[in-house]
Amino acid sequence: MTSENYPGLEALAKATVPTRFGVFDFHVFHWHGPKPHPALSDEHLALVVGDVRGKRDVPLRIHSECLTSEVFGSLKCDCREQLQGAQRYVAGMGEGVVLYLRQEGRGIGLANKIKAYALQAEGADTIEANQLLHLPVDARTYDVAAAMIEHLGIESIQLITNNPEKVAGLRSLGIEVSNRIPMVVQPNPFSESYLDVKRKRMAHYLPTYAAAPHGVSEFDSLFMAAEDASAE
Repeated sequence: MTSENYPGLEALAKATVPTRFGVFDFHVFHWHGPKPHPALSDEHLALVVGDVRGKRDVPLRIHSECLTSEVFGSLKCDCREQLQGAQRYVAGMGEGVVLYLRQEGRGIGLANKIKAYALQAEGADTIEANQLLHLPVDARTYDVAAAMIEHLGIESIQLITNNPEKVAGLRSLGIEVSNRIPMVVQPNPFSESYLDVKRKRMAHYLPTYAAAPHGVSEFDSLFMAAEDASAE
C-alpha cells in the first residue's frame, strides 16, 4: 500500500507489540524516495498508541536512529532517553505516535558518525567534527516523516521536540504543527558539552543546569512535557 501524496512510501508490515512503556502498534514502511546518505536504511517505523486517524493535536515525536546510544548505551548524547521518554509520554496519554527514522548520525551514517566521535575526542565539538569531515551538520530530511503522518491519517500534531528545525521542516512539507512539547533530558558528564552545542549553536530549546552524576539512571532524566511552548 502506498500513500496518495507520497507514492515513495510503502507500508510493509504491522503488529501489536508490548513494550516496557505500554502497548504499541508497530508499522514498518519502505521509503523509495531520496535519503541523506546511501548507507542509511530505507525502512522506517511508526509506533502508534490509540486510534489517531482523523485526529487533531496528536502528540508525535520524530526520532532519528542512534545505534550507539539506544543499543550500546553510549553516554555521549541524550538520544536513548529522548526515545524512551517519548514512548512513555504517548503511552501515558493513551494516544500518540513515535516515528523512528533510520537517519543515523543526523543523516551522515554510522561510519561517519564514529569518525566524528574520534575528532570530538581530539577537541572538536559536534558541529566542528562534521565540518572537518566535509559533512553537513544536520543532513536529515523529513519527507518520509510527512508521508508517514499522511498515511496514518493524522490531521495535525503536537511535535515532541526541542529542535526548531523539525518544526520548520514539517511545516514546509504541509504538516500542521499546532504545538511543541519539550523533551528535556538531564545531562551527564559526557553529554553536557553535546547538549551545550545544541543549545548555543543549533538554537535548541534547552535549559541550562548542571550535569547529573555519572551513572544516573535513564529513568531519572527530567521529562518536561505538556508545556504550552511556542514552536516559533
